[in-house]
Amino acid sequence: MNSPQPAGAVLAEPLIRMRNLRKVYRKRNEEFLAVSDVTMDIYPGDMVSLVGPSGCGKTTLLKILSGLQGHDGGTLEVGGAGTTFNPGRDVGMVFQQPLLLKWRTVLDNVLLPADILGLDRQQARARAHQLLEMVGLAGFDQKFPYELSGGMQQRAAIARALIHQPKLVLMDEPFGALDAITRDVLHEELIRLWQEVGLTVVFVTHNVREAVRLAQRVVLLSSRPGRVAQEYAVSIPHPRRIEAPEVAALAVTITDRLREEISRHASD
Repeated sequence: MNSPQPAGAVLAEPLIRMRNLRKVYRKRNEEFLAVSDVTMDIYPGDMVSLVGPSGCGKTTLLKILSGLQGHDGGTLEVGGAGTTFNPGRDVGMVFQQPLLLKWRTVLDNVLLPADILGLDRQQARARAHQLLEMVGLAGFDQKFPYELSGGMQQRAAIARALIHQPKLVLMDEPFGALDAITRDVLHEELIRLWQEVGLTVVFVTHNVREAVRLAQRVVLLSSRPGRVAQEYAVSIPHPRRIEAPEVAALAVTITDRLREEISRHASD
């Protein structure tokens, strides 16, 4: 299934082009197929959410896109035709846990990718301060992680993922461990950053309402092996509220289809 191009991007080349992507895990003498025949396009400026049953390969796809894992079949083109794409430089990652280094200040945590990549320190510090202000952490640059709430730590993790100006941001359930109010605030922050910075985001979540609130497209993966079972365009204008009737209605539609996938897997 080919993904529809976002409005206003008719001439854009896909940033990510997956065709029949396949991944097999092997352990001792056993192997299992994690994802199979995944075909999808993601365009510059897209916000795409991946949802699906547990173990369907959502995180596996992120690892493949990030360059942390290879794939065993099909084709993956990242970066667009005629462009170079270096996963180490062009991808930012945000995980479920902030994974901040406890011995580094907030500023030094945000600067970590810039230090690893050898970016100009003065320019990186200026960008780090700008990002901390954008995520609501201005004035917290010299604090240590233990001095921040969970939501503030995740804000710092988002700033860290953006310090090197990546072309692609991959997020693996980044708000799953947060309370509902903090999660709602960070939803708004992410949308604002996406709109202001022009991010391309692939966002994994188990929360279907979260997916509908954030994304332009929600991609439902089948039970393992993960395949694209269905894509849902989300035409609800921003700002969206997670409790809005339109969000709830589409979330119910997707959840019903998700239940079908879970039931199918249970009966196999």
